[in-house]
Amino acid sequence: MNENPFELISMPASREPVSLLAVDRAVSELRRGRFVVVGGGVAVLVQAAEGITPETLLDLRLVSHQQPILAITARRAAVLGLAETVGKVVTLAAGDRLSADLIQNIADPLSENPLPEEVKKALTVTVKETPTYDCESAAVALMKLARLLPSAVTAEIADPTADDLAAWTARHDFLLVDAGDIFQYDGTAARTLRAVSSARVPLPGAQQTRIIAFRPLDGGLEHLAIVIGEPDKEAPVLTRLHSECFTGDLLGSLRCDCGDQLQGAVKEITADGTGVLLYLAQEGRGIGLVNKLRAYELQDRGFDTMDANEQLGFDADERVYLPAARILHLLGFDRVRLMTNNPGKVSALANCGIVVEERVAHAFPSNKHNETYLRTKAARGGHVF
Repeated sequence: MNENPFELISMPASREPVSLLAVDRAVSELRRGRFVVVGGGVAVLVQAAEGITPETLLDLRLVSHQQPILAITARRAAVLGLAETVGKVVTLAAGDRLSADLIQNIADPLSENPLPEEVKKALTVTVKETPTYDCESAAVALMKLARLLPSAVTAEIADPTADDLAAWTARHDFLLVDAGDIFQYDGTAARTLRAVSSARVPLPGAQQTRIIAFRPLDGGLEHLAIVIGEPDKEAPVLTRLHSECFTGDLLGSLRCDCGDQLQGAVKEITADGTGVLLYLAQEGRGIGLVNKLRAYELQDRGFDTMDANEQLGFDADERVYLPAARILHLLGFDRVRLMTNNPGKVSALANCGIVVEERVAHAFPSNKHNETYLRTKAARGGHVF
């Protein structure tokens, strides 16, 4: 087990704010449909595939002096039958035939004009498996951080006036972000989490409850620690890691069991006497609310919960457990009794330096709307009910 999971890639403390800010600003630009430049080896001009238009595709070509290509995850390439690869990202090149409509059809399984089989067969594409840490892979990782579809339109910057890349990006009013900062973002954000607010919040049946908000150095999304009672820091603490679920936690959606798990965790911790519930900003197993709604629509079309995520181009579970481990360390806990039905969560948290001394079952009755969902988690996700 790694004793220092937050120091896997060293970074000077003075560098952390700059690294986080660069990625955050790039995320903001991409969500607005703008271009960013990803540097590191060969620099590329990038736009989110779901924001592409005929006009921006032309601009991408003219500004970069290069034909754009489409970078998609290997998951998305596989479900489309375009490529089978052990890599994580592939790029598709089709010259002038790479139109905005074609990009949308390849990137979005809910496109109004899904990619027909005859088009795939007739379309000559060049598929390249990208190295793990190249700029195209960084561009796709950036889309995931932006909670967009994990597909990016990229063009290598071949403009002869771009010898000084920083000056070139400034002239064009583009943001420049280093590929390394993108790949290190999750770890850097987790490492810089700090408690920023704390208050007593009595809950029904758990009146001795305190909520502590943790925010990363970049001012990003807060994670919450809901501490019930006064847990003994010398003993393994009963702990639940709960990924936020707007539809289940707030609206009481019957499509999942999240609301039951959240309320049930409070009750079980209260019955045990003390414990910690971490409410993590990782909607939809880390793909975000919009993509989760897209996955729901795909489920209504016949895909199970894991296939739906993979249709979108995501892995079945995109969650990162470094924030949870960091918060537990900050609270003074390094040993837990983990409330979960997911053995994978046990090993993931252990890999982040937390000793999981016991897995505590945490299951609730199904209903007609989530029966298939729960069966899929058991059959394909290894959950134990």
